[in-house]
Amino acid sequence: QVQLVESGGGLVQAGGSRRLSCAASGRAISRSGMGWFRQGAGREREFVAAIHQNGLVTKYRESVEGRFTVSRDNAKNTMYLQMTSLKPEDTAVYYCAATSGISYALRSNDYTYWGQGTQVTVSS
Repeated sequence: QVQLVESGGGLVQAGGSRRLSCAASGRAISRSGMGWFRQGAGREREFVAAIHQNGLVTKYRESVEGRFTVSRDNAKNTMYLQMTSLKPEDTAVYYCAATSGISYALRSNDYTYWGQGTQVTVSS
């Protein structure tokens, strides 16, 4: 069993930056694909970014490409999401997720473990 805890959310002005962290416990995540998803008010949860278990392959949703960077430190059992040039439409609860036995995944259904989420609010 893996427990995931996100941190780093908060209020930021448009154009600002924020780094989210996702700390895992329970077992090592080095063999898990990991990802970030978000859910805005009244909206469905959507994919934001994914990173291969080896940390070398990443994928982003088009609207954050070039602004967000996902990374991981398997030695620290932690994943990160560096967000820059934030926009009001990035406002959402951000969730991290980890797979069980899958090295890389883009669909939420492929993820087994989820954090409780951290709120990011971007003011205009």
